[in-house]
Order: sequence, then structure tokens, then C-alpha cells
Amino acid sequence: MATRESEIFDPTLQSGPLLDRFLAVRRERRLRHREAAHALGVSEGAAVAAAVGSDREFRAVRLAGPWPTVLEGVPTVGTVMALTRNDSAVHEKSGRYAEMSHDGLVGLAVGREIDLRIFYGRWAHGYAVAEDGPKGTQRSLQFYDASGRALHKVFAREATDLAAWETLVRGSAHPDQNAGGRFAPPSPGPAPKPDAEIDVAAFREGWLALRDTHEFFPLLRRHGLARTQALRLAPDGHARRVPAETPRRLLESAARTGVSIMCFVGNPGIIQIHTGPVHRVEPMGPWLNVLDPGFNLHLREDRVAQAWHVRKPTDDGDVNSLELFDAEGETVAMFFGERKPGVPERDDWRALLGEVLP
Repeated sequence: MATRESEIFDPTLQSGPLLDRFLAVRRERRLRHREAAHALGVSEGAAVAAAVGSDREFRAVRLAGPWPTVLEGVPTVGTVMALTRNDSAVHEKSGRYAEMSHDGLVGLAVGREIDLRIFYGRWAHGYAVAEDGPKGTQRSLQFYDASGRALHKVFAREATDLAAWETLVRGSAHPDQNAGGRFAPPSPGPAPKPDAEIDVAAFREGWLALRDTHEFFPLLRRHGLARTQALRLAPDGHARRVPAETPRRLLESAARTGVSIMCFVGNPGIIQIHTGPVHRVEPMGPWLNVLDPGFNLHLREDRVAQAWHVRKPTDDGDVNSLELFDAEGETVAMFFGERKPGVPERDDWRALLGEVLP
């Protein structure tokens, strides 16, 4: 649906003062970009847009699409850190973008280190950001939706080819390098159908007929179901609520046993996946953290309102997952055992679930 002009806020006229306030609140309260922007009542994307054309310690270059072309240039720069987040979880993976492709507005990166499922139709703004600090200049590529919500970021690291990075930025730069931008207010997603309007028998029949886990989302869309609603209406024995502390028990047990897992964190524009073992699991305040070389996960335990053990049939046998949701029913994170299509689910993953699930 087209956005009405009255629904757009435009920080262009205030870009100078906005950048001043943003930098001030960052310094005074030691906030991250997202939290500093929200403290000022603007989106993170709007705060970054205010730094376009700046020559100060925080500056940005506006990028031009098509976004698949921009992101598929990242393999040229070598080793980087990929960051994807939602309101309750942050997923960071270091390595190289590899085996990138797209079909229309759906893209893939399927390297062992960085594994992404990308939905470019949600991408609206992109920036190359540079920020000077005590440890030098931090460089990143940052991508936002139409409301200025961060979807995906790529951070340069010590091993990054900075000459290739600058070539990518110059080649992707937008002709308009004026500060500010146009961002629509966030819009709520479509409301799910009431349970009474769902053909529950047909939905359950479709669930039991799944041949691949990737068929699950189309099944929900076909029946007009929200994900937590679908879990409530699942066939007997295929979805059950488990305690909210289950993610901590699962990660601590995975670290102790060395079981290789898959951890999915995403938002409407992208899903980022870690595949492999985890080692260092540390709670810090409300955050549950995995702090491993090459993989960091930061999970707000206090925002996990629902945790579900889910079982889906496939041609390779049942696949079990632990799926986490916030109070609004948005997906926070999902955990599976390491697997590939054509291979049955690992016995050690099933044993791990048997240990941590009630």
C-alpha cells in the first residue's frame, strides 16, 4: 500500500541539529547507535542519514541500489563481520560472503561462515558508515527498511581489503549525498485471522504432509496464520510450549557436549544462520550471550515470551526445533540441529533436546 505524504517524517531540514544531538547523546550516555536514535525519538536509519556528507567523527555515504548488486560486491573485500538483529536478538558472524545469488528480490549467501536468506523487497536505504574512535575508524555497510529499521550490517575487520572496500563504496554511491532522508513510520503487519475462520483440519493435514521445512512458511501464508497461532493449532504431538529458560539450558548443554547446532536470527529483510558448535555461553544481565571466535549471539532472555518445541515431518524424517517468540508473537530466534536436505536429523541433537526439554 502506498504511503501517504502525511505519514512521512523528513529529518532533512533538521539534519545538522539531529546529528549534533545524536553524537551528544552517544557520548554522554554511552549508547549504541540504535538506542541513541530511539532516545531522540527517531529511527536509527534517520540518525545515520543525518550524517551523509558529514566530515565529522561520524559520517556516511548514501548508497544506491539495486541492493543485490551492492551486497553481492561484498565478497571482493574479503573477511568481514555480518550482523543481523531484531528487537530481542543480535547475531554476528565473521568470515567471507560466498556463493551469493538472487532470484528477483530473494537472495542467498550460502558460505560455511556467512549463511543468509535475503528478502530485498524490504530493503529501502543503504549507507557506508565511518566512525572514528579510540581504536581507529570503524567502517560498515548498513541497510534499513522504509521506516529506518536496521536489517543488516557488514563491518570491516582487520583482515578486510580496505582498497576493495573503498572501490565498492565509490561504485555504489548514490548521486544524492545531501544529509537527511525520508522515512515512513513503522506499519503493523497484517492481523492474523481469528481461529474460528481457520480451516484447522486442512491446516493440520498440510502440516502432516510437509516434505521439507521450507514448505512451512508457505503453509502458514496459505491459511492466513501467524506463527504462534499455527503452533497453538498444530497437529497433536507436533508443537508444545516449554519453559522460557529452555534456550539457556539448550545453549549451555550444547557447549558442554559439543553438539553442532543451527541458530537462526532474522527480521523481515533477512535471516542469518550459524551452523556449528558453541563454546562460551555467558549470561550478562538480561542478555544471554554466545561469545565464540567467529560467532556471537546476544539474546534478551527477558523478551522471550514464548518458547516452543516444534516437530515437522520431512522426506528425511522428523525435524525438531526450539523456536522463541516475543510478546507480540514476533520470532526472536530458532534453533535446530545441524543438518542438510537429504540427511536425517542428527541423533546427538535429539539426545540434547531430550536432556533439556521437560
